[in-house]
Amino acid sequence: MELAHTLLLNEEACSQLGEVQKAEFIFEWLRYLERLLLATSRSDVREKQKSLVDQLLSLLNSSPGPPTRKLLAKNLAVLYSIGDTFSVYETIDTCNDLIRSKDDSPSYLPTKLAAVVCLGSLYKKLGRILGNTFTDTVGNILKAMKSAESQGRYEIMLSLQNILNGLGAAAIPCHRDVYKAARSCLTDRSMAVRCAAAKCLLELQNEAVFMWSTDLDSVATLCFKSFEGSNYDVRISVSKLLGTVLAKAIIFKHPGAAASRQSIRKVSLEEVLELLGTGFQRGSSGFLRASGDMLKGTSSVSRDVRVGVTQAYVVFVSTLGGIWLERHFAAFLSHILSLVSQSHPKATQTQIDAVCCRRCVSFILRTAIGGLLGEKAQIAAAKDICQAIWKLKKLVDAAMSDGNLETRLGSTDVAASQHMLVCALQELGNLIHSLGTTAAPLLQDSSTGLLDSVISVVIHPSVSVRLAAAWCLHCIAVALPSYLTPLLDRCLERLTVLKSSPEAVTGFSFAVASLLGAVKHCPLGIPHGKGKIIMALAEDLLCSAAQNSRLSSQRTQAGWLLIGALMTLGPAVVSHHLARVLLLWKCVFPVSPKDLETEKSRGDSFTWQITLEGRAGALCAIKSFVSHCGDLFTEEVIQHLLPPLPCAVNLLTQLSSILKIYGSPLKTPSIVYRQRLYELLILLPPETYEGNFCTILKELAADLTAPDIQVTASTFLLPPLCHKDDLLILSPLLQETDHRFIEEQLLLGNGVACGSLEYDPYSIYENDVEGNSVPKPLPPTLSVISSAVKLFGVVCAHVREAQRLHILEQLLDSIKHTKGARQQVVQLHVVSSFSSFLKYVAGSKGSLGPEEMRRPALTLVMGALESPNPLLRCTAAELWARLAQVVDDGAFTAGLAQISFDKLKSARDVVTRTGHSLALGSLHRYLGGINSSQHLNSCVGILYTLSQDNTSPDVQTWALHSLSLIIDSAGPLYYVHVEPTLSLILMLLLKVPPTHAEVHQSLGRCLNALITTLGPELQGNSTSISTLRTSCLLGCAVMQDNPDCLVQAQAISCLQQLHMFAPRYVNLSSLVSCLCVNLYSPYLLLRRAVLACLRQLVQREAAEVSEHAVMLAKDNREELTPDANIREVGLEGALLTLLDKETDQKLCHDIKETLNHILTYMAVEKLSFWLKLCKDVLAASADFTSVACVDTMQEEEGDKGDDASVLTTRNDEKSHPFTNPRWATRVFAAECVCRIINQCENADRAHFDIALAQEMMKRDSRNDFLVLHLADLIRMAFMAATDHSDQLRLSGLETLLVVIRRFATIPEPEFPGHVILEQYQANVGAALRPAFTSETPPDVTAKACQVCSAWITSGVVSDLNDLRRVHQLLVLSLTKIQAGKGALSHLYNESASTMEILAVLKAWAEVYIIAVERQKNYNQPLKTATYTEESVRNTPYSPDGLLDLVHTDLGTLSRLWLAALEDFALLTLPSEFASQLPIEGGTFYTAETSENAKLHYYNSWALILHAAALWLTSTDFVADPQEGASHLSRPVTPTSMCQDSSGAIVKSPEDVYTDRFHLILGISVEFLCSLRSDATMESITACLHALQALLDVPWPRSKIGSDQDLGIELLNVLHRVILTRESPSIQLASLEVVKQIICAAQEHVKEKRRSAEVDDGAAEKETLPEFGEGKDTGGLVPGKSLVFATLELCVCILVRQLPELNPKLAGSQGIKATKPHMLSGDGSRLVSAALVILSELPAVCSPEGSISILPTILYLTIGVLRKTAVKLPGGQLSSTVAASLQALKGIVSSPMARAEKSHTAWTDLLRSALTTILDCWDPVDGTHQEFDEISLLTAMAVFILSPSPEVTTISCLQKRCIEKFKATLEMKDPMVQIKTYQLLLSIFQYPNPAVSYPYIYSLTSYIVEKLQEINNRKPEDTTELQLFQEGIKVLEALVAIAEEQHRAQLVACLLPILISFLLDENTVGSATTIMRNLHDFALQNLMKIGPQYSSVFKSLMASSPALKSRLEAAIKDNQESVKVKMPTPKHTKHPGKNSSIQLKTSFL
Repeated sequence: MELAHTLLLNEEACSQLGEVQKAEFIFEWLRYLERLLLATSRSDVREKQKSLVDQLLSLLNSSPGPPTRKLLAKNLAVLYSIGDTFSVYETIDTCNDLIRSKDDSPSYLPTKLAAVVCLGSLYKKLGRILGNTFTDTVGNILKAMKSAESQGRYEIMLSLQNILNGLGAAAIPCHRDVYKAARSCLTDRSMAVRCAAAKCLLELQNEAVFMWSTDLDSVATLCFKSFEGSNYDVRISVSKLLGTVLAKAIIFKHPGAAASRQSIRKVSLEEVLELLGTGFQRGSSGFLRASGDMLKGTSSVSRDVRVGVTQAYVVFVSTLGGIWLERHFAAFLSHILSLVSQSHPKATQTQIDAVCCRRCVSFILRTAIGGLLGEKAQIAAAKDICQAIWKLKKLVDAAMSDGNLETRLGSTDVAASQHMLVCALQELGNLIHSLGTTAAPLLQDSSTGLLDSVISVVIHPSVSVRLAAAWCLHCIAVALPSYLTPLLDRCLERLTVLKSSPEAVTGFSFAVASLLGAVKHCPLGIPHGKGKIIMALAEDLLCSAAQNSRLSSQRTQAGWLLIGALMTLGPAVVSHHLARVLLLWKCVFPVSPKDLETEKSRGDSFTWQITLEGRAGALCAIKSFVSHCGDLFTEEVIQHLLPPLPCAVNLLTQLSSILKIYGSPLKTPSIVYRQRLYELLILLPPETYEGNFCTILKELAADLTAPDIQVTASTFLLPPLCHKDDLLILSPLLQETDHRFIEEQLLLGNGVACGSLEYDPYSIYENDVEGNSVPKPLPPTLSVISSAVKLFGVVCAHVREAQRLHILEQLLDSIKHTKGARQQVVQLHVVSSFSSFLKYVAGSKGSLGPEEMRRPALTLVMGALESPNPLLRCTAAELWARLAQVVDDGAFTAGLAQISFDKLKSARDVVTRTGHSLALGSLHRYLGGINSSQHLNSCVGILYTLSQDNTSPDVQTWALHSLSLIIDSAGPLYYVHVEPTLSLILMLLLKVPPTHAEVHQSLGRCLNALITTLGPELQGNSTSISTLRTSCLLGCAVMQDNPDCLVQAQAISCLQQLHMFAPRYVNLSSLVSCLCVNLYSPYLLLRRAVLACLRQLVQREAAEVSEHAVMLAKDNREELTPDANIREVGLEGALLTLLDKETDQKLCHDIKETLNHILTYMAVEKLSFWLKLCKDVLAASADFTSVACVDTMQEEEGDKGDDASVLTTRNDEKSHPFTNPRWATRVFAAECVCRIINQCENADRAHFDIALAQEMMKRDSRNDFLVLHLADLIRMAFMAATDHSDQLRLSGLETLLVVIRRFATIPEPEFPGHVILEQYQANVGAALRPAFTSETPPDVTAKACQVCSAWITSGVVSDLNDLRRVHQLLVLSLTKIQAGKGALSHLYNESASTMEILAVLKAWAEVYIIAVERQKNYNQPLKTATYTEESVRNTPYSPDGLLDLVHTDLGTLSRLWLAALEDFALLTLPSEFASQLPIEGGTFYTAETSENAKLHYYNSWALILHAAALWLTSTDFVADPQEGASHLSRPVTPTSMCQDSSGAIVKSPEDVYTDRFHLILGISVEFLCSLRSDATMESITACLHALQALLDVPWPRSKIGSDQDLGIELLNVLHRVILTRESPSIQLASLEVVKQIICAAQEHVKEKRRSAEVDDGAAEKETLPEFGEGKDTGGLVPGKSLVFATLELCVCILVRQLPELNPKLAGSQGIKATKPHMLSGDGSRLVSAALVILSELPAVCSPEGSISILPTILYLTIGVLRKTAVKLPGGQLSSTVAASLQALKGIVSSPMARAEKSHTAWTDLLRSALTTILDCWDPVDGTHQEFDEISLLTAMAVFILSPSPEVTTISCLQKRCIEKFKATLEMKDPMVQIKTYQLLLSIFQYPNPAVSYPYIYSLTSYIVEKLQEINNRKPEDTTELQLFQEGIKVLEALVAIAEEQHRAQLVACLLPILISFLLDENTVGSATTIMRNLHDFALQNLMKIGPQYSSVFKSLMASSPALKSRLEAAIKDNQESVKVKMPTPKHTKHPGKNSSIQLKTSFL
C-alpha cells in the first residue's frame, strides 16, 4: 500500500495486482491523492496535471465501484480547482459522451455512473466557471434518466443536486426541467431514489422561487404521495424538503420581486398549516378522487403519510425557529389540536386511528415545545395550553347542560373535544415534568388557574380525558413534590364528596392512583397517614359498590385501583394494611368450585360484568403487591394469598361457557380477567399454583390458537424474544430513533392499535418502561397474548415431561389445521410460546425433556425458519440455537448445523437462505464456535458464497450478519480466516451500491468483529499485520464516505475499536473532524456512536481531541452543522449545548461522562475557559432575578480590578453562547464547578494561595489560578443557590460549601489578619437566606444548614455582629424544630421532617464542637502554629465569642441532642427488640417511618454525639437536670427529663447522669464494635472524640474505673478499631481514649488504697488488702484483665510500626540484621502514645501484678529505643526515643519499685533491662551496630539516677557503665561528648554518694585531661566551644561537691584552664567570635569562682604571676568595654576582688 502514496498512480505496481487488490490499491491512491492535492503547490500540480487527468479518466473508464467513483470525481474537481481549467471542457465532453453511449450492458454501467458523478462533482466545485455548458450537460443527464435503472436514477438525482449547488442562481434556465424530473423520482419505487430526489429538490428550492410560491400546493401533494409506502429514510428526507419549502414560503421576502417578474404569491401561515393539515387528514388523495370512498366513510389515510406529515410539521417549526414559535404559538397550538378535532372526522373515525393521530399530535407538540423553546417560553406555552383546556372544558359543559334537549349533539361534541383534550393534557404534563421545580411560578399564578383547569376535566365524560388529566397531575406531582400532598388531599376530598357521580368516582380514583404512582419519584414522600385514608376509602367504595347498580362498575374499579396504587408505596406503608387487603382478596372469589357453579346459574349479564371487573381488579392489586412489596412476601402471606387462586383458575375455564350464555358485553371483561390472572401467575413462584398447571396450560393453548384472532402482532411479541443484535438486520423501525414514538405505529401494522392509557387504566401507577412518558399499554386483545406467551414458558417448564410433549404436538396440529392468514397468526403465537419456554428452561438450567420432544420441536422451528415473516425467521434462528443449548448434546448440535448446511446448499429462495444462514450464526453465538474447526470452515465457506450473491441484498445482509456472529464467538479459532474475510469485506464495500445500505451495515458489523478478534495484535509491525491494519483503515474510510448514517455509525465504532487497540495508526484529526460533523446528526444511533467514540478518545487524549475540534472549526469546513458552535465555545461548549437539547438518556449519560473526562484532564490547564463555560450556562438562566442580585454584587466588588473583565452580565445577552439552558444542564454546570475545584486541589498549591498566585502571574501572564476567580465561584454558587429549581439550589449550596471549605483559610495579602472570603459575607448570607423560608423543601434547608455551620465554623468572619446574620438563620431553624416531629411541614413524609430536624441539630453540633475546640486552643495558645495564627486573627473577640453565640441556646440544644441520640439508640436496636420500642416512635421520628428515618440518623448522629459529650463534660455532669425545661415546648422523652409523662417517678440526678453516660457510651461502643464498611472517617473520629470528651472529667472516669468489665470491653472495641482502620488519626484518637481509661483505673486504685488506709488507720500496715490488678498472686486473666487488654492493644500498635519487636520474628534471619531506623511522623506519634500508656500500667497493678507485666513493658520500651535510636544531626533525639526514655523514667521511678513486696523482683528486672541496654554497644556477630550513643547513654543515666539506687550500685554493672562513659568521652563526635558531660554533671550531683562517688573517682582525672587537651588545641567551632563549656560546668560542679580538703586541688586544676582561654589586649580585637566567646565565658566563670574560693584563688595567683597578669589585663579590657556600653553606671566600682561580682551583675 505504501506504493500507492504517490502523486501519479504507480501503474506498474497496480498492474501486478489481482482484481480485488487492484481496487483497494486504486482507492488507497485516490484517498492519498485527495490529501496530497490540497498540500501540493499549484505549480507542481500544473506540471503533472495532464498525466493526472489522463490517469483519472482512464480509471473512469475501468468500471470503478461506488466509493471509488465518488472519490475519483472529487479528485478531478479538486485538481481543476487548483490547476488549470482549460482542459476541463474536454473532460466534461468525455463524461457526456460516456453518458450518451448506447452500451447498456451491466459491465458498462459503473462507467456511466462514474461519469454522472464526475459531472456533479465538477460543477459543484467549479460552478459558474464552467459557463454555459451546463444546459447541454443537464439536458443530457435528464435524457439519460429516462432509460436509467434505479441506481442510475439515484446517481443522476445526486449529481443534479451538486450541479444546482455549484451553479446557484445561474442554473435558473433549467430549473423547471430538473423539477419535472425530480417530481417523477420522488414517487419512485426505489426508496433510495426518493431520498436522492428529495435532496435534489431541497437544493433546487434555494433558487427556484416557484417551488414555494406558485407550485407550493403541487409540491405538498407530491410530498404526500412520496410518503406512501415510504421507509424511515424517505420520511426523514421528504419531510425535510416539505418542512423547509413551507417555512420558506412564510418567511421569504424576495427582493424586488414585483419589478423583476410576475408578483410572487404571498402565502399566509394559515394557508401553510391548512396545506399540512390536508395531508394529515386525507393523505395524498386529492378531494375528487377520494370523494367516493369518503362518502362511504371507508377510506383511511395510510399511516406512513400521516407519520411523514407529522415529521414535516416538526421540520417546518424547527426551520422557523424558537423565536418564531414563541410569537405564533397560540395559532400553532390551535391548529395542531384541531388535527384531532371533529372538524376532521377521518382522523378519529376509529379508536385505532384516534390513538395514532393523538400520538402524532403529541409528538409535534413535544418536539416543538420541548426542543425549541427555552424555559421562559415554555412557561408561556403552558399558559396557552391551559387556556385551550379551559375553552374545550366550556364546550363540554355547554354540551352537557343542553344534553336534555339534543342529547345526540352533546355526545358528538364531547367526542369531538376529547382527543384535543387528551393531547393538550399530555403535553401540559410533559412540559411541567421537564420544567421541574422551575414551573413553580406557573402553578402559583392564579390568573392561569392551571391546577383548577386540570382538575376540572378529571370528571370529563370521556375516560381517555379523565386518564389524561390524572396523568397530567402525576407529572405535576413528580415535577413539584410540594404539590403532591395537597393534590392528593384535594382529589381524595372530591372523591369522597362526589361518590355518587360515576365520572367523578373513576376520574378522581385515576387521579389518586396516578399521584400515588408519583410518590416513588419524590424522595421526600407523603405523610404516612395518607395510606390509612386511602385504604379506608377503597374499602368503602368496594363495600358500597353493590348499593347502586349505576355506580357498581365504577366503584369496584376505583376501589381496587386505589388498593393497587397503594401497594406502590412499598412495605413500610403496606404492612399496616396488608391484613385488610388479604381479607378483601379472599372475599372477592367464591370459596369452593360448588359456589362457582351456583354463581354461574344465578347471575345475569350485568352482574357477571361487575364480578369479572372486580376480580380482575383484585388480581391486579395483588400483582401490584407482589411486584412492589417483595419484603412482605413471606411464607405466612403466601399461605393467605393461595386459597382464592384455584378458584380464579377455575373461573378461567368457565369463561367460554359464560360468554356463550351472555354474549358480547362480557367479551372485553373476560379478556381483561384472563390477562390479569396471567400477569399475576407470571409473578408468583410456580410452586404456589402447581395443582393447577394442567388447567392453566390447556387454557393457554386455547388462547394461543383461538379461532377469532385476526391480527398478526409479530412486531410486539417477537422483538423481546429475538437477540437485540439480530433486530438490526430487520426493519430500521425496530432500531431506536428520535421518531420512535410515532414510527411505532407503522411497525405494528395498520390493523393494530398503538398502546394507549385507556386500554389499561391500572398502568397509570406503574413505573413506565420509557422513563417519564405516559404509559402506553397495548389493547387487552394483544396484551393477553403476550402475557399468555410468557406464562406458557413458565408453566410448560414445570409440568411433567409427557404432558409437555402432548401439548407441543397439540400446538403443532393446530398450526397444520388452520389455513391462510390465520395459520400465520397461530404459528406466530406457538413459536413465541415455545421460544419463551426455551428461554425459561435455559435460564433455569433445565432440560428439554425426553428425546421424543426433539422431533416436534424441530418441526416447529424449521417451519418458522422458512416463514415469509422476517421477524419470525429471526426468532426461529434464536430458537434453533436455544434448542441446541438446552439439549446440550454434541451430536444433536452437529445435526442441526448439518440441516442448515444442506438447506443452504440446495435452496435458492431468499427466505430459506436468510433463515438458515442466521441459524448458523446463532448456533455459534450460544455454543461458542461449535468447537470443531471443520464446522467453522464449512460455515465460513457457505456464508462467503451467500454474501456474494448480488441478486439479493437480503441474503447478503443476513449472511454477513451471521458471519459477524461467528467471528465474534470463534475468537482465536478465527485467525486462519481473518485475511480472506477482510478482503471479502473490502471487495463488497467497494462493489455494493450505496442504495443497499443494509448490506453495508452488515459489512460494518463484520469489520467490527474482525477488529475485536485481532485486538491488541493490531499494534504489531510485521508485514502481515500492517497489511491487515491498512485494510481495516481502508474499510473504515469507505464506510465513512457512505451516505447512510447507520453505516457511518458503524465506521465510527470500528475506528473506535482500532483506536483502542492501535492508537498510533488512527488519524486522530480526521476522526475528530468526522465526529464533530456528526455531533448534531438527526440520526440517534449516529449521535450515540459519535459520543461513545468521543468518550473513549478523551479518556486518553483529551487535550488533542479538544484542539483538533477547534482547529477544524477554524478551518471553517462547511460540513459543520450551524448548531455546533465549536469555534466560539470549543468542543466542550458544543457538548454542553447538545446535552441541553438531547432527550435520549443514554446519550446524555455519555455526554456527561465525556465532559467529566475532559474536565479531569484539562480543567486545570484551561481554567478560565472552563469557568467561563460554567458561568455562561448558569448566567443564561431563565431566572433573571438572580442576575439582578449578581449585579448588586458587582458593585460591591467594584474596586477589585481582576474581576472587572468577567463581571459583564446584561450587556452581551445577544452574543450569549447558550440560550436559555434547561435546569438539568445548569445543575450539571454547577457540579462541574465543584469538580474543577477538586481538580485544582490536586494541582499547584498556588490555586489556593493568592499571594503566590499573583506572584506567578507576574512572572508569566499565561498562568491561571483558581483563587483569582474566587469572585466568579461565589457568584456562580450564588446564582445556582437562589434559582427556582430545587435541584439547582442543592447544587449551588454544595458549590458554596466546597468554596467555603477550600478557601476559608487563605489570607488576604492586602489586609493582614483577614481572609479573602471575608469580603463575600453579604453574598453568602444572601445565598443562604432563601433556603430558610417556610416553603423551601426540607432537603434544601438541610443542605443550607450544613453550609451555615461550615461558614460559622470556618472562622472567615471575625466580627460577631457580622456572623449574627447567618447565625440568626440557624436560630430560626432551631425555634422551628423545637416543637418536635409534629410541627413541621405536613407536605412530605414524616421522615423528611426528621431529616430537617437532624440537619439543624448537626449544624449546631458542628458549631459547638468548633467553638469548644477554639476555646481550648486559645487557653493554650502555643499548642499549634495554625491556631496561634488564628487566635491572632480573631483578636476582635475572644474565642469564647463563638461559644457565647451558642451558649444562649445550649440548654435547648443539649436536650434536643440527647433526645436525638436516644432516638438513634432505639433505631439501632436489633430487630428482635422491635416489640419493646415505643409505639408512637421517638422524639423526632414516627414508628411507621422509622426505616426511612434511620438513614438520616446515620448521617448526623456522630457529630451530635460529640457535641452532647462536650456539653456533658462542660457541665462536669453536675448541671441540674431540671434546668432549662422551660425552653422546651414539647413532650419530652423520659430520659431527657427527670420524670416520665405522668410525672410520678422522679429520677435522682445520679440516675439521670448514669443514663446519659450509658447512652453516649452505649452508642459509641455499639458503633465502634461493628464498624460497617461504609462507616465514614468523620463518624469514627467524632465517636472517639466524644469518648475522649466524656472521660475528660472525673465522674465518668470513676464510672469506668469502678466497672472493670466496662473498661475491658471498651479496650477490646478500641483494639478492634485499631486493627480494622489504617488511618493514623483514628488510631491516635483511640490511644488517647485508652490513656484515659488507664487514668480512670489508676484513680480508682488510688482511691481504694486511700480509703483503705483511712479506714484501717489503726491496724497494722501488713494486713492491708492488695488493690490493683494481679491481687496477691500476680496473675492476669486474659479477657478479665484491664491491663492485659491494654498490653494487647499497645503490642498491636508497636508491632505494626516495628515488626522486629515481635519475638516470633526476632529469631528469623530477615529481622536480625535491621539497623535502627526512623519512623514516619504518624508512626512516631502512635509509638510514643503507646509507650506513654505502657509506662502508666504498673500503677494500675498490685505489687505482684506489676512484677508480672514489668518484663513485657521493659522489653517493648527498650525494644523501641533500640529499633529507633538513629543518629540525628545536632545530637537530637527522635520523638520515639524521647518517648521511650520518658517511659523508662516513669517505670524506674514507679512506687512499685520501692514497695516491699515487689522491691527485690523489680530491682532484678531493672538490672536486666540495664544490662540489655549495655549489651547494645557490643558487636553482634562481629559487626558493630550503628546505634545512637546519646540515646543509649541517656537511657543508662535514667537507670543510674533512678530513685532506687541499688539497681545500679552493684559493682559489675557500675563498672560497665563507667566504661561506657569513658568510651564515649574518647569518641570523635563532639555532640556525643557534650551529652556525656551533661549526663555526668547530673550523675555527679546525685545526692546519694553510693551512686555518684564511683563515677567521680573514675572519671574526674579523665575529664581534666580532656579539657587540657582542648586547651592546647583551641576550639574551632561552636560545638567545640560548647563542649569546653560543658566540661568546665562539670568541674565547677565537682568543686562544689568536693570535701573541703580536696577542693583546693580541684580549683587549682580548673583556674589555669580557664585563664589560658583569656585573650591578651593585643589579640582581643582580631580574635574570632568563637575565641572571643570563650574569653568571655572564662572571664565570667573566673569572676564567679574568685570570690567563692578566695583563699585558694589568692594563693594560686600569687604563685603564678603570668596567670595573674593575664587575668588583670582581661578584667581591665572588660571594664573599658562596659564603660562604652554603659555610659551611666548604676554602681560605683570598688577596686579589688569585689569588682568581679559587680561586673557580673552589670553583664546581666
